[in-house]
Amino acid sequence: MRNLTVRRPHASAPEMPGRRRTAWLALLLAVPLVLTGCSGTGQASPTATKASTDAVTGTIAVVTHSTPGDNFWDVVKSGAEQAGADLGMNVTYQGDGDPVKQSQLIDAAIASKPAGLVISMANPDGVRSAVEKAVAAGIPVITINAGLEQSAEFGAETHVGQSEYIAGQGAGGELAKAGAKNVICVIHEAGNVSLEERCAGAADKLDKVTNLQVDIANIADAKNTISSMLLSDPTIDGVLTLNPGIAVAAAQAKAEAGSGAPLATFDVSADVTSLILDGSILFAVDQQPYSQGYLPVVFLTLQLRNGDVVGGGQPVYSGPGFVTKENAAKVAEFAAKGTR
Repeated sequence: MRNLTVRRPHASAPEMPGRRRTAWLALLLAVPLVLTGCSGTGQASPTATKASTDAVTGTIAVVTHSTPGDNFWDVVKSGAEQAGADLGMNVTYQGDGDPVKQSQLIDAAIASKPAGLVISMANPDGVRSAVEKAVAAGIPVITINAGLEQSAEFGAETHVGQSEYIAGQGAGGELAKAGAKNVICVIHEAGNVSLEERCAGAADKLDKVTNLQVDIANIADAKNTISSMLLSDPTIDGVLTLNPGIAVAAAQAKAEAGSGAPLATFDVSADVTSLILDGSILFAVDQQPYSQGYLPVVFLTLQLRNGDVVGGGQPVYSGPGFVTKENAAKVAEFAAKGTR
């Protein structure tokens, strides 16, 4: 843009006629209006750029293996929907713990021709065909939470989550520091390979780990199962749960059984942070589910609007982190809002 040089009239110059004065004032008023349309480098203003990118919109479908009443997936859903609201994208969310039904939901999402798909894979083999069908249809796919090892093989662009085996090793190591040797690892979803990997990782750092199967859909029964296990084997000196709701049930089961075994869990909720603060739970392994919902929507939106493909074929780690008595109060502030 050419510089506009405004010359002041000499003090002794005669007064300008009315028509010239009007033109002079119009020119002065026009200068700031012209400048607002340009930056100092002559580029379009940020406002103009934002308007052009926001004009590119679409639907991102999220299909997970969530089950009703599982607070963890409520946080994932909140993250995805908030990202959609922040970016002006439409986000749909559906879930089913049965891999056959989840595959059907994925097929339905493919038929709607979304701008992108976000899929969790608790049972990778069970949803493989549906995921590969989405990739073959040219729909960008990002996997989250479960299925890290199979994500690239199935054609997904990246995976947002944590290495469950490494996270399990971290949990086992911390329990070992607390003196635990004989630990029960409570699995709340049958067939979920990610949960089994957590227990396997913990077993790598402990003398003995016994997997105990419960049902996330029946918390009361899960509590009774854990209590019975503790009563039947007094040598159990550690409990590792893999879900916040099951962690609360385990704390109650410990009290009923009179067990002093340290309790640790995966994932965070307002109840879990409270139990960490009062000493009932030693720590929680946090994979940050809000990020697992939020980040894929951001990544797919960037791809739609700017051609960016994030991850470089590698996973984007959202965890693990550890919530202990030292930082639980801060995390609790966010957990109370439903974002941790």
